[in-house]
Amino acid sequence: MRSDIDDIENRIIVDWIEPGSKVLELGCGDGELLAQLIAEKRVRAQGIEIDDGSVYSCVKKGLNVLHEEIDEALSDYNDGIYDFTVFKRSMQRVVGRPDAVLKEALRISKKVIVSFSNFAHYQARWQILVKGKTPVTPSLPYEWHDTPNLHFLSIRDFEGWCRDKNVIIEKTAYIGRHGRVKVAPNLTALTGLFLITK
Repeated sequence: MRSDIDDIENRIIVDWIEPGSKVLELGCGDGELLAQLIAEKRVRAQGIEIDDGSVYSCVKKGLNVLHEEIDEALSDYNDGIYDFTVFKRSMQRVVGRPDAVLKEALRISKKVIVSFSNFAHYQARWQILVKGKTPVTPSLPYEWHDTPNLHFLSIRDFEGWCRDKNVIIEKTAYIGRHGRVKVAPNLTALTGLFLITK
């Protein structure tokens, strides 16, 4: 089910990608973002997806998609072959080894866009502190038993990873319940987006 957060997130990613770029989306789902990038930015797009149903949806849309595990997919690609690699919430959901995969993504593309649900949002903190339960928020709408999330991170966690790995953060955007967030994003943003480079 689509949400306002999805629409805002897609708009930010589309705005960050330059027209005519060569784009790889890791965990592209049904190809909605790739199709939007092709239509609006005339990009040369490639997707990687493991879910059979999502791969079929991409093929029906005429998208170029490979059926592969993200953790194993990038080692055969040449350095700098893409302009952008995109992880739209896929890093925390389907990537088993995010540190290694991010390193590979930064090798094969000039820039990497990463978006993820912020586990440090005040609603998540409140639910853990007061209710003693795994949080459910608009960007984390799953119960503990059906969540696709493998990795639980916050905006500060990702900023710290970039600092530790000498990765440059070129752009950031944060989305809250009512749109873009400018103040205290680690506390108030449901979703964080980062444009990073080596």
